[in-house]
Amino acid sequence: MTGAATDGGARGRLRSPGLIIAVFCLAQSLAQIGAMAFAALLPAFFAEWSLSHAEAGWLSGIMFGAYAAAVPVLLPMTDRTDARKVYMCAVSATMLSHLGMAFLADGFWTALVFRALNGIGWAGTYMVGLKALSDQVEGPAQSRAVAVHGASTGISSSFSFVIAGAVTSQFGWQAAFMVGAGGAFGALMVAAALFPEGPRQKRPAPTVRFVDFKPVLRNASVMAYALGYCAHTWEMFVVRSWVVTFLTFAAAQGGGAPNFLVPTMVATLAGLIGTVSSVLGNEMARRMGRKRWILLVFAVSMVLALAVGFTAGMGYGVAATVCLLYNAAIYADSSSLTAGTVGNADPDRRGAALAVHAMLGYGGGFVGPLMMGLILHVLGGESVLNWGIGFGHIAIVLLVGPLAIRLLKPRDLPGDRPGTD
Repeated sequence: MTGAATDGGARGRLRSPGLIIAVFCLAQSLAQIGAMAFAALLPAFFAEWSLSHAEAGWLSGIMFGAYAAAVPVLLPMTDRTDARKVYMCAVSATMLSHLGMAFLADGFWTALVFRALNGIGWAGTYMVGLKALSDQVEGPAQSRAVAVHGASTGISSSFSFVIAGAVTSQFGWQAAFMVGAGGAFGALMVAAALFPEGPRQKRPAPTVRFVDFKPVLRNASVMAYALGYCAHTWEMFVVRSWVVTFLTFAAAQGGGAPNFLVPTMVATLAGLIGTVSSVLGNEMARRMGRKRWILLVFAVSMVLALAVGFTAGMGYGVAATVCLLYNAAIYADSSSLTAGTVGNADPDRRGAALAVHAMLGYGGGFVGPLMMGLILHVLGGESVLNWGIGFGHIAIVLLVGPLAIRLLKPRDLPGDRPGTD
C-alpha cells in the first residue's frame, strides 16, 4: 500500500487541467532552450566550417527530416504505452545532441549527425508531449490546451535565438549548445517527477494495430489539416532557419544593425510575436470559423512571402519590420491547424493521427530550409534578387493549404463558429 501511494504521489495530485497544462508547458519550455541555437549561429558557421549554402540548407533541414522520420515510430507507440516514458527517452536524445554539438562537432558531417539526433529528440518531446497532454485534457478545452502548449514551445525556442547569441558572444558557440543540454536535462527531471501517468487502454491493445495509418489517411478532416500544416511548416522553418542569415545580409547592405536590434534579437521578437499570433489565431478560428480563418491566413502569408526577400535592399529597419509582420502571419494558423487534427482524430488513434500530421508537417520543414539553401547555391549566393526568389518560392508551396481545405472540406471543432464550405 505504501508503495502504491508513493507511486501516485506527485503525479497523482495533478488533477487540475490548469496545473497539468502548466507542467507540460514547463517541460517543453526547458526542452526548447537550445532549439534554434544552430539557426542563430548559422552566419558564424559559414566561416567556422567553410559551409556552402547547400550544406547550410542540409544542416538546417536535417533536424526536421529526422523529426519526420521519427514520429511514425514514436507517436503510435503512445497509443500502446505511457507517453511519459517515450518523452523521457526523447528528451535524453535532445540533451545528447546538444552535448555532441558542443564537444564533438567539427564540420558538416559530424554536425549533420547531431542535428539529426536533435530532430529525433524534438519529435519525441513536442509531438509526444502534445499527445500526452491531449490525453489528459478532453472536450472544448482541448484546443486551448494545444494552443498553450504550442505557445510554450514557441516562446522558449524564440528565446533560444537571443540566448545563443548572447552566450556565444561571451563564452563561444560551444557554450550555447551546453546551455541547450542543461535545459533538456531540466525537462527530463520535470517529466520524471511531475508528468501524470497516461490513461489506461479502454480496449485491449490488439484492437489498434501498431503503426496502422490507413484509418487516419481515410479521415478527410485530419488529412486536410495535416496537408495545410505541411505547407505551413515548410514556410515556418524556412524563415526560422534563415532569418538571422537574411538579416545579417540586409544589415551589411546599409551599414549594419542597431545594437539593440541585432538579427538574433529580431528572430527572438519574431518568434514571440508569432507565439502570441498562434494563440490568438486559434481563438479567431473558434469565432470566425476554422476553415475561413485558415484560408485568410494563407492568403496574407502568400503576399508577404513574395515581398519579404526584396526588403533586404530597402534598409535593415524595413527588412526587420517586414520579417516581424511575416512571422505574425505565419504563426496565425499554426495552433488552428494542429487543433483541427487533434480534435478530428479518433481518440484511440490520436497518436497515429498526430504522427501523420507531424510527418507531413516536418517533411515540409525538412525540404523547405534545404530548398532555400539550394536556391541560393544555384543562383550563385546571396543578393537582394536571390533572397527575393528564395522566399518567393514559399508562395507556390502555400497553395497546398487552401486546396486541401477546399477539396477535403474538413470539419470544425466543438466550440467553433460553423464555417462555410
